[in-house]
Amino acid sequence: MKTVNPVCWFDIKVANLERAKKFYETVFAVTLTNLPIEWGKQATFPFENDGANATGALVEKENYVANDNNTVVYFASVDCTTEEMRIENTGGKILKSKTPIGEFGFISIFLDSEGNTIGLHSRK
Repeated sequence: MKTVNPVCWFDIKVANLERAKKFYETVFAVTLTNLPIEWGKQATFPFENDGANATGALVEKENYVANDNNTVVYFASVDCTTEEMRIENTGGKILKSKTPIGEFGFISIFLDSEGNTIGLHSRK
């Protein structure tokens, strides 16, 4: 059995790409890149080709309706509280503040500007 993490991509569906892009760029202090419009309205998170990191995109969907039955994507963090401090000022809502998960570190759970449930994970 391989021990390599199989996660390589994620899509986060959004109602408004520009609003969601601003939210994620502000919270995580990164720049997202728009994909060619013929693929639909999408913006990717930073990544390295053939790198060990997983990446994905915000994907605008017509008639998108947020719900609580979605996949939770966890973003790595040095300390969950760093991003927590930026969430509510940019249109998100913290659902669970930094919480210990034993030897695995800490998590936080929040709603993004589009109503998606997203997680943070840190070791400290």
